[in-house]
Amino acid sequence: MGLNANDFGATTVARKSDTEVEVTRVFDAPPHLVYRAWTTPELFQRWWAPRSIGAPMRVRELDVRVGGGYRIEFDGEDGQIWAFFGKYIEVVPNARIVWTNEESDNGPISTVTFEERDGKTLLTFRELHPSKEALDEGIGAAEGMPEQLAQLEELLAELAEG
Repeated sequence: MGLNANDFGATTVARKSDTEVEVTRVFDAPPHLVYRAWTTPELFQRWWAPRSIGAPMRVRELDVRVGGGYRIEFDGEDGQIWAFFGKYIEVVPNARIVWTNEESDNGPISTVTFEERDGKTLLTFRELHPSKEALDEGIGAAEGMPEQLAQLEELLAELAEG
């Protein structure tokens, strides 16, 4: 991870404090397109789940507005379903989304920002956990972000062509 966020295509994952992790990547697409991929259920479903986990993902709800909710489900073994859900607490179109993660008592507050940089987008994703222990337990999700954001890059290239 010797590259920084200004290096196109590099994803950085950094623990910013005992309770916060930050992921950054620059995309060769304008903020409105990255925001659209993040807020449109059909598009979000195509990139959010890391292919390496091999579990089908379904977007059951993605109501990206203040007070709206989301629910994402993964098929586990033996018919088990892993659900991730919460509420949107701040939405600034094409610029910022903040949401809760309510699947556990220790769920973080997540924030993603979309910053225009000469026609490209600097995406910054942050998770603020309620404690060091909660971050230690949940850090694996952020470590999967490079794969997810590479998948987002593929989708954005496809959207730009079409």
